[in-house]
Amino acid sequence: MPNEVKRSTRVAERVREELSWLLTRDIRDPRVVGTVVSRVEMTDDLCLAKVWVRSLEHGDDPDRRKQLLIGLESATSLIRRAVTNKVGLRTAPEFRFTYDDGQDNTTKVELLLAQIRDEEKNRPGS
Repeated sequence: MPNEVKRSTRVAERVREELSWLLTRDIRDPRVVGTVVSRVEMTDDLCLAKVWVRSLEHGDDPDRRKQLLIGLESATSLIRRAVTNKVGLRTAPEFRFTYDDGQDNTTKVELLLAQIRDEEKNRPGS
């Protein structure tokens, strides 16, 4: 069946949904407030979940990023238990959190391009 999606991909999407819900509703750590789960990748044996997160506010601040990741690491046991129960997994996957700076980089590039366009418009003889 060429159109079938791998189980690990389906489970990863379900884990992303549950994590997003959990981070907005159940985890009260101020370091984690405003966290967005941008993507999750799971190994084929479902033992490891690589989770990319972003911050809605102050994402360009390296200290904020570090505190966000520390907050997530401190809540890992709660996250593992809750996600495992909600998704219906037999074993709790290990979570590895990484800050996803892709969107922040895209925003910086867009700002630079806008500045270049503005400079070209304001250049004499244009």
